[in-house]
Parts: sequence; structure tokens; C-alpha cells
Amino acid sequence: MLLPLPDGDFQAYLFDCDGTITDSMPLHYRAWLGALAEYECEFPEELFYAWGGRLVTDIIADLNEQQGLSMPVAGVAERREALFQEGFPGMRAVPEVLEHIHDAHERLPFAVVSGSTRESVTASLTAVGLLDRFPVLVCAEDYAKPKPDPEPYLTGARLLGVDPARCLVFEDTELGVQAAEAAGMAAVRVPPPWQR
Repeated sequence: MLLPLPDGDFQAYLFDCDGTITDSMPLHYRAWLGALAEYECEFPEELFYAWGGRLVTDIIADLNEQQGLSMPVAGVAERREALFQEGFPGMRAVPEVLEHIHDAHERLPFAVVSGSTRESVTASLTAVGLLDRFPVLVCAEDYAKPKPDPEPYLTGARLLGVDPARCLVFEDTELGVQAAEAAGMAAVRVPPPWQR
């Protein structure tokens, strides 16, 4: 079943990656738990979803501060990414979003706008066989201010050469929707796994 889209003459689709194109949030959470376990750091699932869309390094820094820990940010991030990629064989695309990708492919330009690294986004899209659909990738290293700032989505629109007001964003997190709206774009909220 297609997700209902808002009315508008959209000239480009911009997609978040994790939890939007790829049904990867459960894999991400297991990877987080594995990477944090050796430091006895707690990361409740509710907080994990509430912080969806944030940079990995910011999450680790905030967990350190909240729990009085001194986890090495780069080391934990690297371990989390390795554990995440180990789960790729079972990862699938979100069916409702995949239908829109198939429906609009070659009719509209696409971009991925993610808070994850280029390495992670490329690996995720490759795992679900969709990397070739996205000529433009805007990843964590491509902007200074992460979501909910509009910079990531404005960067995507600029790289596609499309007026932000003519872009439709597909997002699974509140931070992402806020970023899209701040960029002057319409947004479609992709429901979490338990609501699909």
C-alpha cells in the first residue's frame, strides 16, 4: 500500500535512509547495544527512537555526559558501524517507501539526505539493492548543522537543482520532519515498524 502523499507539483523526492528507505532501525538498535555493552552504558529503546536522526558521535557524547562515562567516541562509533553492517544480510527496504521509489524512478530526481556517514548509507543502500537509484547522497560529512536544521535538506535540493518548495521529503523521525519543514519542503512521515 502506498503511503498517502500531500498534494503538490513535486519535482524531486528526498529520502532519509535508515528507517525510511531501509527497515534498519532494529538492526541499528542491536548494534548500539552491542557496542555500548562493554562500557556498561544503558541506552533504552525508547530513547534510541526519540533520538532518531541524530549524529552517532553526538549520541555517544550525550550518553557519556548523562551517565558519567568516558567512552571513546570514535571507537564506539566504529564498533557500532561494524556490528550494524554484520546484520545486513537480513535487512529489507520499507515496502511502502519502496513502492514510491519504483513508481517515481526515472520520472523524478532522487536524493538521500541522512545523518549517517557516507560509508554507512552506501552500505545500507547496497544491501537492499537500491544504491543505483540515488545519484545524490547527502551524508553526515556533507553539512555543518545536522537535522533538525534545514541545511541537510537544502543541500540535497541544491545538488538536485530543484527549488526546495518543489521537493517532497520522506522521513521517519520527528527531527527529520522538522528539518524538512524548516527547509520549506513538504514531508511524508514513514511510520515506525510497529505501526506498519
